[in-house]
Amino acid sequence: MHIQTETRQQPYVATAATYQLDAYRAARELAKQIDNPEFEYILFFCSAAYDLPRLGEEMEKAFPGRKVMGCTTAGEVTDHGYGKSSISALGFSNEVFTVEALVKPLSDFSLLEAQNCVAKLVDGIKARPKAPVSGNTFVMTLIDGLSPQEEHFLVTLDTALGRIPHFGGSAGDDENLANTHVYYNGAFHNDSAIIIMVNTLCPFEVFTTHHIESLDRKLVVTKADCDQRRIYELNAEPAAEVYAREVGIPLADLRPEVYALHPLAVLIGDEYYVRSIQKVNDDLSLNFYCAVDDGIVLTAMRPGDLLGQVETKLTELEQKLGSLEMVLGCDCFLRRLEIEQRHATHQVARLFSRFRLVGFNTYGEQLNGIHMNQTLTGVMIGRPAESVVLPFPAERKAG
Repeated sequence: MHIQTETRQQPYVATAATYQLDAYRAARELAKQIDNPEFEYILFFCSAAYDLPRLGEEMEKAFPGRKVMGCTTAGEVTDHGYGKSSISALGFSNEVFTVEALVKPLSDFSLLEAQNCVAKLVDGIKARPKAPVSGNTFVMTLIDGLSPQEEHFLVTLDTALGRIPHFGGSAGDDENLANTHVYYNGAFHNDSAIIIMVNTLCPFEVFTTHHIESLDRKLVVTKADCDQRRIYELNAEPAAEVYAREVGIPLADLRPEVYALHPLAVLIGDEYYVRSIQKVNDDLSLNFYCAVDDGIVLTAMRPGDLLGQVETKLTELEQKLGSLEMVLGCDCFLRRLEIEQRHATHQVARLFSRFRLVGFNTYGEQLNGIHMNQTLTGVMIGRPAESVVLPFPAERKAG
């Protein structure tokens, strides 16, 4: 049955932000901005500076009867630009979205466990579908960003998802590198991931983009601990010494701002995937945010035109989808550091506002089972067609 709907003026995805650091006030301010119960599914990204146990309780109280999910960040992204010591939140309308979610420990995540998770999520969607699952469903993952189990979890989940597109981001902790958390069902969790399945009437496109260019200079990993994401030697020399020499600065000056401007990457097929440095250790080894191992070849890279690349990518997607609803983005915190060093935060704010981009700064990004760094990865959501088929067959009710 075709029903011609009236043109809707208000968004199907509501956005909110707060800079209140008191958990009670922050949660209430977000609830005031997303006050329509139609926005049944709440997704939020928060600074690790909050009293997290209390914030978890207050978010549940502020959004009673709604499904609330989220994680801690290395910075928040609002549709007005970057935020810090804040919370960025979204509400998804139950008119065009059905959202199901699960939280799972990262350890011992087998293929059978992944298949069971996907089946449970799909069953939940099918109980209240907005559209057929195939072609109208995507998955977002939020993962503890300091766990070395991320890569195994992502590959396993992607295998179970089949053709359902998947993206996500690694939770941060304000660049403290101590404890990152994901949030679901009233509590924050370590060493865990949230799998969020979204079924929608809205057209969408999962995407990734980066601005990193190859310098064609190779560094071979000659000693590493893959379980700890640590490289001890590059080209048979202490890793930090080789890297400092490569970028042309004293060893003592290595810091995140340097890593942002002098990334390393692995070549997989025809694409480069950045492996960002996390920190330098006392033994001159380097810890990374993504998987590393003996024998891999790292390529020295340089940043290109970040703002131009983002604008080009988002413009192409908008033209493909038609009318834009919003962009949910996972933006690597090293990109933010680069933007701040280049004094381009105002330009980014204008760009994000133009495309209504909301999300968080991550310790890593995920796309269809691949874990990477220094990208903007996410989903662009378009406005649904004014003429829709309602009700969807599985939603018909007797009487």
